Amino acid sequence: MLPRIHRTAPNILQLLSFSCLFHYSARVKTDSANHGTNRGDTPALPRVLAVEDEQPLLEVIRVGLAKEGFTVDGAESGEEALALISRSRPDLLLLDLMLPGIDGIEVCRILKADPATAGIPMVMLTARDSEADIVRGLELGADDYLTKPFSLRVLAARLRSALRRHGPGATAAQGNAISRGGIALDRSRRETLVEGRKVDLTYTEFEILWLLASSPGVVHTRSRIVDAARGGDASITERAVDVRIVGLRRKLGTASGSIETVRGVGYRFAD
Repeated sequence: MLPRIHRTAPNILQLLSFSCLFHYSARVKTDSANHGTNRGDTPALPRVLAVEDEQPLLEVIRVGLAKEGFTVDGAESGEEALALISRSRPDLLLLDLMLPGIDGIEVCRILKADPATAGIPMVMLTARDSEADIVRGLELGADDYLTKPFSLRVLAARLRSALRRHGPGATAAQGNAISRGGIALDRSRRETLVEGRKVDLTYTEFEILWLLASSPGVVHTRSRIVDAARGGDASITERAVDVRIVGLRRKLGTASGSIETVRGVGYRFAD
């Protein structure tokens, strides 16, 4: 397993990259000998566009994710990434924020503003680790936000999670009903069941739970939760969301662990 990756001297990154390439090449040869190549029944690997301006680190990401079952294309600037996406849409975008020319935030804004590219799953990977940066990235529409240093195995798991949420097998809410994690929600009846037991929720509590459960694994900032929950309780504020979550967890009892706190950002429903 590769060590946690971060911005270090280029010669260290190059050594890691060459080591990854050597082991990966050996693995590919072994797999080809044992199983053959270009089999018609082999499903296409998810195609990731990794946007990273440090070429040695980009190569480490490329090789590491290839070992985890991804096909990875690379871009070293925002302009190059947008050009590649215009020619061929990737299954997922892995985006650094600190890029030459058009930075990652602007790339995200451009893609989300275009209906043709707005649905591309996006994971931000950056050295920017302040609460404001994380909130900003998620508010712009990123599915996840990882900071450097990072683990390649954790990164691969996050990418697979984002793809599941957007793919044909995604578990997004269907119509007026959601059943997940021992919790069943019926929006038409405004009814909540926890392991078959009826639980009475307020309007705001139900809206918060519906928002979280309808997109498992997705981190929702407090401001996004406020926007979704406003209605019968228009006085709710961002800080009041924390109080509502405490009350909601109390009512959910044994299923309360389904609501996870993302420190400094907001909340998500367990994936």
